[in-house]
Amino acid sequence: MAAVTAPGHGSDGVVDHGAGPDAFSAAGLPVGEFGVDGDRGPERAWGEWNPTEESVRPVRGKHRVAKQRNGLARSSAVLGVGVIAAVGAGGMATAQSKPPVSISLPDSIADNLPDASSLPGVGSLLPGSSEDDKAGTTDPLTTAGITTAEAEQGATDAGEALRARILQQAEQQQSAADAEAREAQEKAAAEKAAAEAKKQQDEAEAKAAAEKKKAEEEAKKKAEALRLAKLAASYAIPTSSYTLTSTFGQAGTMWASGHHTGLDFAAPTGTPLKAIHGGTVKSAGWSGSYGYRTVLELEDGTELWYCHQSSIGVSVGQKVSTGETIGRVGATGNVTGPHLHLEVHASDGTGVDPMTWLRSKGLNP
Repeated sequence: MAAVTAPGHGSDGVVDHGAGPDAFSAAGLPVGEFGVDGDRGPERAWGEWNPTEESVRPVRGKHRVAKQRNGLARSSAVLGVGVIAAVGAGGMATAQSKPPVSISLPDSIADNLPDASSLPGVGSLLPGSSEDDKAGTTDPLTTAGITTAEAEQGATDAGEALRARILQQAEQQQSAADAEAREAQEKAAAEKAAAEAKKQQDEAEAKAAAEKKKAEEEAKKKAEALRLAKLAASYAIPTSSYTLTSTFGQAGTMWASGHHTGLDFAAPTGTPLKAIHGGTVKSAGWSGSYGYRTVLELEDGTELWYCHQSSIGVSVGQKVSTGETIGRVGATGNVTGPHLHLEVHASDGTGVDPMTWLRSKGLNP
């Protein structure tokens, strides 16, 4: 155990405060138990240990005091730690107005204690401390919670660092919200563009379909016109300079059946009658109320009846071609005036409307 001598006391031995040989020091150890080197040699100096009255109660008994080392002594009294802490805490106790006091610490405790100069508020009280050391030990302890990155950026205040982190987090959240809003807007714009493109595509397809349908209809009409033109080239109107007077199915008492069975072309007597289409003469001669009649049979079995003729120009079995003259307009039979009574009969003998049949062949009388 190390011991130091308090200044102002002699070195003439042990000071007795009235305690017996079993007296203890303030640290709880027997006074004078061991020397500096573990012996009890007579060469050790003893003196009275007298801390300040304001901070430490008087200690009765003997106390060994060793020589002071750099303003801080070692002794067997651990009370010195409390004194150091008190002084470092800002003056809970002070000994500035008192003579220097030697403090004793056990070797095991003193060796494990940190350097007093490194304690906040204490190093400045020790000899040899400088203003720079004081400034270094009084730095504010506000860097708790500061990250390494913030420290590298020069941040030293925890509050400012927290505020910066909060602002950064808010900016990140705002950026995320803005990004989400932009994404939603872009998605809506893409959907709108897709819908518009689909609408345009549908309209284009509908327009193309309409144009195609129109073109098909036009092509169909053109083909039909071409067909009729070809038919017209092979079919002909039976007479010229005529007037249509009675049509097929027209009702009246003039006809024995109660209705008209053909189509009448009124024309002057002697007007030439032409073969509507190429065929064979099936009959030619007088036929009662029909007067002079010629029946022309076509290749498909259709029969064309030319009635009320004034004269017949062909004979049975004769083959005629389209436009060839086969007779002349007259007023023979049951008539009221010169005209061609034309009837059309299908291959089964059924009467057909001559107007419809002629139009189906490309003719429009």
